[in-house]
Amino acid sequence: MGLRKKSSKNPPVLSQEFVLQNHADIVSCVGMFFVLGLMFEGTAEASIVFLTLQHGVTVPAAEEPAAGSKSLYHYGVKDLATIFFYMLVAIIIHATIQEYVLDKINKRMQFTKAKQTKFNESGQFSVFYFVSCIWGTVVLISENCLSDPTLLWRAHPHNMMTFQVKFFYIAQLAYWFHAFPELYFQKIKKQDIPRHLVYIGLHLFHIAGAYLLYLDHLGLLLLVLHYFVELLSHVCGLFYFSDEKYQKGISLWAIVFILGRLLTLIVSVVTVGFHLAGSQNRNKDAITGNVNVLAAKIAVLSSSCTIQVYVTWSLINLRLQRWLEDTHFKAACMKKKRSRSSKKGTENGVETSNRIDSPPKRKEKSS
Repeated sequence: MGLRKKSSKNPPVLSQEFVLQNHADIVSCVGMFFVLGLMFEGTAEASIVFLTLQHGVTVPAAEEPAAGSKSLYHYGVKDLATIFFYMLVAIIIHATIQEYVLDKINKRMQFTKAKQTKFNESGQFSVFYFVSCIWGTVVLISENCLSDPTLLWRAHPHNMMTFQVKFFYIAQLAYWFHAFPELYFQKIKKQDIPRHLVYIGLHLFHIAGAYLLYLDHLGLLLLVLHYFVELLSHVCGLFYFSDEKYQKGISLWAIVFILGRLLTLIVSVVTVGFHLAGSQNRNKDAITGNVNVLAAKIAVLSSSCTIQVYVTWSLINLRLQRWLEDTHFKAACMKKKRSRSSKKGTENGVETSNRIDSPPKRKEKSS
């Protein structure tokens, strides 16, 4: 899984530049230790905690007893080890996409440094959101959530999840945790780090909240909606970087963005506010996985509403800022044109006045 070096220079071993150039190879070596641990009897039990899902329970099939038993999962401390391993995998995939796809496009398009940073960010997120949308949709279909929306609030048992649902959440948490070291590997500017930290932290907070409160299907549906809007955003950004004539695509994304936020709020309110409020097990504690308590419902609804308002407000501020910048730029261009035209007019007026005021020169007679 080694990657080609971006530079022909050989920096000193263990220096900062060496780590930045070879971080994918270093992470690959660390991940291989866990894989090779499966080959030995003494380390197999420890390695398997990192590679496979933990906290599984075998339960009998309720609807069809003849079908045997099935495996369900709940969360626990061992999930941190699994998240760590797949975080290493995410770093390797990130570096592979950057090395073999985005860098080659950057060389061919010859972007400026500012555009290269934005293009790399949009390219990485486009791949992740595209894969997550397809993966999440497949899981929703296999879980019958699209054909039977009532499963969003009546999934049974309430403190268990299937293999594919848990693996989806583990992969999501691993990806967003890998974004923290990527801030160092990609040499993000200091003034841009707070924006990235807020963006990463909000995703981790809501994904972890849905995972820990066993809101698996609701969180999965909201993630697919959110990722679809973000995918459209970054795809429009990629087209805009390649050619600025695709400005209309950004306006289309703004409309889809607002509709996606409204749909997210509607699904959250209907699912958490109405249907969970009408269920029967009201005395259960939220720690056991039942979110049908007043504090949990208020937390879920307020969190969902707050993030939608925050993201929408950020979009409005961004659009207003760009509109003001475009207005000032156009006004400056108009002033320059007017000043140039006035200067030309004065120069032409001076020339014509000089021609009128100056008497004609008399020709001297030759003696």
